[in-house]
Amino acid sequence: MTDLMLWEECTTKFVRKVQSDPARISSIVETANERWNFVRELKVTEKNVSFIFEQHYEIIKELLVALMLKKGLRSGNHQYLFTFFNREYSQYEAEVNTITQMSLLRNRLDYYGEKVDYAYFKENYKSFEEIIRLLFKLVK
Repeated sequence: MTDLMLWEECTTKFVRKVQSDPARISSIVETANERWNFVRELKVTEKNVSFIFEQHYEIIKELLVALMLKKGLRSGNHQYLFTFFNREYSQYEAEVNTITQMSLLRNRLDYYGEKVDYAYFKENYKSFEEIIRLLFKLVK
């Protein structure tokens, strides 16, 4: 399993309790859905695979934000989203591992210009889509 932040550290540093906001949750979910519809229309190529991958990561991140908000919590850091998901839905350990791997690749893309490998994306695309469907289901 990928190393996650300790929940106690999350709650003392960056996670705070908030009022669950159904309108905001709905808006976040709608944005994630629109992004997902848009990205699924694109043809994946060697040149655009990194950007399509990045959009899948953003969709997952948005849905985790909505899911956390649904539970009355807010986080200022992506890593805490993953710890939250792992803590609340421990039965999805494989999905948490995939998401944390996506985060590492996305950070390499954003901060170091390292492109996402086309073969990696093709091999893992179905997992990304399944995670997105799962998160949509959980947030409802």
